Amino acid sequence: MEHEHTPEAIRARLAGLPRISYLRDWVYGGIDGSVTTFAVVTGVGGADLSLRIILILGFANLVADGFSMAASNYLGTRTERQEADALRSREQRHIRSDPAGEQEEVRQLLAAKGFAGDDLERAVATVTSDDSRWIEFMLAEEYGLARAMRSPSAAALATFGAFTLCGLVPLLPFLLHVTNAFALSLVMTAIAFFVVGSARSRWLLLSWWRAGFETLALGSIAAALAYAVGWLTRT
Repeated sequence: MEHEHTPEAIRARLAGLPRISYLRDWVYGGIDGSVTTFAVVTGVGGADLSLRIILILGFANLVADGFSMAASNYLGTRTERQEADALRSREQRHIRSDPAGEQEEVRQLLAAKGFAGDDLERAVATVTSDDSRWIEFMLAEEYGLARAMRSPSAAALATFGAFTLCGLVPLLPFLLHVTNAFALSLVMTAIAFFVVGSARSRWLLLSWWRAGFETLALGSIAAALAYAVGWLTRT
């Protein structure tokens, strides 16, 4: 996460677009995969149904829900990019039709950042001297859009991959016909919750154990609710 601050390193780092992170998609897919698949296992276990039903519903959830999440993430991320394209087109149109008005927007945005007097006018002239720079400035400052946007395909693949990988964990003991499969599934899923959660600490200002226990607690609540629903349905 850390980087060098030599002039050469800074120049190389800033030469391209900012680095895009798909951590959100991995965490989202991984946690949801573990929670929903184990919820199926605990719900069916609470209802005291057969191993065959657990595997059928578990794998059906793994494929269908994983694809649904990936598709939703793809469409949501694609919509963000399409919205950015629409705003970019709008700014291009406004610069052509009312350049003075757009310059005044730049002036007020820079003034809010502390520019004043000649410095303000020079900054306005610099920003508005190039249409591409002008548009990117407006997208960032007026609409709060990032320079680099996530790829819809990469976001969807990250979500589906994490969902499938983590969602398979609760099913493995049943798939391998292990003795006390339910208890082992519970332990393995708890470990998966903790590992996925603690992995976030590599990129966040959280200790690994706190991030892990936070995810473990939320996943445990979901599993307990699913088991209770299954048990109540059975009785």
